[in-house]
Amino acid sequence: MDKKLGTAYLAAEGYEKQLSSELKGVTEQHGRLFLTNSEPQVAFWAQNIWVDPFLASFESISEAANILKNIQRNWAFYPYVEHRRAALIKAKLPFISEKSMLFPAKIPEQKIGSFVLLDKHTMIVSPTCSSLYPNGLLNFEECKEGPPSRAYLKLWEALTVAGKMPDERSKCLEIGASPGGWTFVLAQLKSQVISVDRSPLSPNVMALPNVHFIKGDAFAMTPSKIGAIDWIFSDVACYPEKLLEWVKLWITSGLCKNFICTLKFQGEDSYEISHKFASIPGSLVLHLGANKHELTWICSL
Repeated sequence: MDKKLGTAYLAAEGYEKQLSSELKGVTEQHGRLFLTNSEPQVAFWAQNIWVDPFLASFESISEAANILKNIQRNWAFYPYVEHRRAALIKAKLPFISEKSMLFPAKIPEQKIGSFVLLDKHTMIVSPTCSSLYPNGLLNFEECKEGPPSRAYLKLWEALTVAGKMPDERSKCLEIGASPGGWTFVLAQLKSQVISVDRSPLSPNVMALPNVHFIKGDAFAMTPSKIGAIDWIFSDVACYPEKLLEWVKLWITSGLCKNFICTLKFQGEDSYEISHKFASIPGSLVLHLGANKHELTWICSL
């Protein structure tokens, strides 16, 4: 170890500005990777957090690979500069499968570290990262038939991160469901789904036997109207403040314990609401690989 650093944060691609605005004590930026001089801090827009980074010097590709192998087995590299050299280092490390995962996917049992080359003879290395997946990305083999939109990838990722998912004993409520990408996923998991939207679902999703569609206002689906439910899902386009008010009704009622909701923002001045979602016990707020200008709130009470 040449020099211990503070904490490093890898931004989701295209969202470097959002990440940099929420970080304190940024000392360096290397592409999407931000170095800070502090302990880990809340960073919703980070795709991966490098918890214990240090600076390492090396003379050869073999020496760089040996530095990594002497620490642990599993490594991913963040491509920044010296791409060919980094690829040669990676080739000397133990094999890590990059094959697309099938959903539902098993959570990896072993942690994976990260490294990035700054030049031909210097790299930043972090044995511990917040994500168990290379550079924080979950790469799924896509479903070509069935889902009416690619939104299903968000739910696959969220459920995998949550480490739990509905099954045939579960009763789910999804609001803002049209055209039915999330409803399709829940139905495939064999749960009973109440799917709500002002617009109809795709015909193939509407026809699924465990889907009950209600045409109407999503936020009219209150605890007193629906009753006890196992899961609530929302990918509805609305102000996060309105969504928070609605989910708090459910939390207060005690009639639902599991939530996965997308927080969709109108502008940069609306990010602060994320902290209110994160402050709810059992909550996680993060930017998924399939998210765009939005975050995902996962909660298990």
